[in-house]
Amino acid sequence: MATGKLYIIAGEASGDMHGANLVSALLKQKPDLEIRAWGGDRMEKAGAELVKHYKDLAFMGFTEVLMNLRTIMKNLKFCKQDIEAFRPDALILIDYPGFNLRIAEWAHKKGIRVLYYISPQIWAWKKNRVYKIRRTVDKMYVILPFEKAFYAKYGVDVEFHGHPLLDEIAHYRKTAMPEDEFRRKNHLPGKPLIALLPGSRTQEISRMLPRMLEIVPDFPDYHFVVAAASSLPDSYYAPFLGKHPVTLVRNQTYDLFNLSVAGLVTSGTATLEAALFGMPEVVCYRGGSISIAIARRLINVNFISLANLIMDREIVKELIQDDLNKKNLTSELKKILDPGYAEHLKQEYTELRQKLGGEGASANIAKAMLKTLYPERFPE
Repeated sequence: MATGKLYIIAGEASGDMHGANLVSALLKQKPDLEIRAWGGDRMEKAGAELVKHYKDLAFMGFTEVLMNLRTIMKNLKFCKQDIEAFRPDALILIDYPGFNLRIAEWAHKKGIRVLYYISPQIWAWKKNRVYKIRRTVDKMYVILPFEKAFYAKYGVDVEFHGHPLLDEIAHYRKTAMPEDEFRRKNHLPGKPLIALLPGSRTQEISRMLPRMLEIVPDFPDYHFVVAAASSLPDSYYAPFLGKHPVTLVRNQTYDLFNLSVAGLVTSGTATLEAALFGMPEVVCYRGGSISIAIARRLINVNFISLANLIMDREIVKELIQDDLNKKNLTSELKKILDPGYAEHLKQEYTELRQKLGGEGASANIAKAMLKTLYPERFPE
């Protein structure tokens, strides 16, 4: 019989991954928990009872949100009713701020305890959201070291216990595909591999991939491999790839990071994952001119890649907008392919991993949450 009830909400694939690791850690330390969740297949497999799949929730961009406003409002209403019927000891919200901050505000008014795991990037933009978080969230559990100081400055109860990606990567390494098997599976030649990650959305890919592919002829001693987005068919990539001697792979991004000698990576979580694998990289980004002009007025940070933000200095080169061109890409890729420079970069990556707190984040965060929620069972 359950002697504890938690309700977890994750609205994206990354939230499902981190949520699954958290659910596993919570149930390992307190097996009599009953966990009800919005998330995905991984959270369900980890032991949560799945209410809604994130694939029914992920609306990206202003236009898509407007077009699906009725569905979003229905989801909010259903979520509130389901939480009230379940009567959890606490609500655990994972990132996904547009939805989760509304639920936090409602739950706070209802007297339901709110824990927030993985902060929205409000330190970069929409900083005023910190006041809503301070008002409605009982405790923040952040995964980037500089976020702890940011929230503490605003009087938010905050804890940092490491970054769960380190656990995810350590788990991957235990069952990693051998290089010869990866090459055989994907019909790859024996040349050293260079990874191209042009993003996951069509707008990103159409801006990034043609520029990345421009430099392929200048590196005949290497084989380029493009990581395809799982949501897009091979036929979408075909016009971009044309007759370029490159290979498209799908659902093998970690294998690519693990086995490539270097990579060109579109800004996002993948840039941090690449660094944690130790892969020398150039961070790339090109957006629409109007969107970028607005972003530059609103965004409050000096870098776009998480590795540089965490280290508070540029350890990986960022090529943004007009700087993302053939000349610069060629020059920067040659630089990171140099063995001496690649070794220097890997030393920087070692310091980065140390700043992120080492492995065990999911277990440590679960332990901290259980101490907060059930102090009689989990004393200091």
